[in-house]
Amino acid sequence: MPSDTLALMSQRERLVFAVKWGASAIQILGYTATGFGWTPWNLYFFLVGVLGWFAVGALWNDKALMLVHLVALGAMIAGMASN
Repeated sequence: MPSDTLALMSQRERLVFAVKWGASAIQILGYTATGFGWTPWNLYFFLVGVLGWFAVGALWNDKALMLVHLVALGAMIAGMASN
């Protein structure tokens, strides 16, 4: 059963599970906000989602995941600062 799987997960695995799904949901909100033209809310959603996925990369010690989201964060901040 799925509930048994969650019960067997370590505290760290549960944290990663929660952060990655939370960050994914927030990024989907960012895409939705972009589609409906809800600026600047779309950027705020994307910032939170990118930070969440960067944290997942750090928890997994996945340098590629961290790099992609660090570059995305830098680009977003540079773009926001230029406006």
